[in-house]
Amino acid sequence: MQSGSQIAAQPIGVSSIASAGVIVPTLNAARDWPQFEPMLRAQGIAPSQVLIVDSSSNDSTVELARASGFRVETIARRDFNHGGTRQWATQFFPGTEILVYLTQDAVLASDDAVRSLLMAFEDPLVGAAYGRQLPRPGARPVEAHGRLFNYPDVSQLRTLNDRQRFGFKTIFISNSFAAYRKQALEDAGGFPTDTIFGEDTITVAHMLLRGWKVAYRADACVYHSHDYTAVQEFKRYFDIGVLHSREAWLKKEFGEAGGEGKKFVLSEMKYLLRHNPLLLPSAVLRTAAKLGGYRLGTKEAALKLGLKKKLSMHHGFWK
Repeated sequence: MQSGSQIAAQPIGVSSIASAGVIVPTLNAARDWPQFEPMLRAQGIAPSQVLIVDSSSNDSTVELARASGFRVETIARRDFNHGGTRQWATQFFPGTEILVYLTQDAVLASDDAVRSLLMAFEDPLVGAAYGRQLPRPGARPVEAHGRLFNYPDVSQLRTLNDRQRFGFKTIFISNSFAAYRKQALEDAGGFPTDTIFGEDTITVAHMLLRGWKVAYRADACVYHSHDYTAVQEFKRYFDIGVLHSREAWLKKEFGEAGGEGKKFVLSEMKYLLRHNPLLLPSAVLRTAAKLGGYRLGTKEAALKLGLKKKLSMHHGFWK
């Protein structure tokens, strides 16, 4: 990988929310819509600036989105790809400077969340920014801790030089609530179209290697968390192992992720001791499931296709 391409970006200005486009991939989002849609509308973004990319939902997602005035493009469910679909959607915003990505279950926490995220781009070298993910209302302690650990209450600006300090965490980002300067996205080669997931991580890695910065905005918040079972954790970490195996250059450039994993486990144990010690055994089980899934995922090249489909959370990738 080579770094140092010429960057000539200009600040977009806090007031230029009109220069942003919002892209939301959906699949059967009708249940999420009553919480998701009002907070998106509250951002002051024109409905025409919102694109819903729906993977052939069999509920009322498309009708609800069109009733909100949003643009809707439908794709076949089998054609969805985490990176490819998001990259394909960029064509619908030819004159837009910043692209904001959300997922259907990420509920914006305030009416200025998107504007706060866009403020990161006043630094002309910021290529990508992501917001803080808060535990959803009613989240149990294990679920809540995951968000509190990975999304602290202090904003951060990272460059390639920070990889010595943060290691693999330097390229941490989440497309559940993130924004990209289109120029930087193009400079990075766009979102990859052949990865199981983690298109956001790969893209930010390319950006950093080319001299861009990534910003974390703790004041731009969404409610977004998941209560995974041990089996789901296994499947999720199997896919992470696949990603790290197939994109081995990430660890070569930014270091191993193991150190951060140890910090997470210790932090989780301390958190549960304070909030609900009875959950410690299940947390240990989930940790074992994560480790087993990850290790098996890194060996996926030796596994049969049918088995990989069963072990993975992203079945469509293995078609």
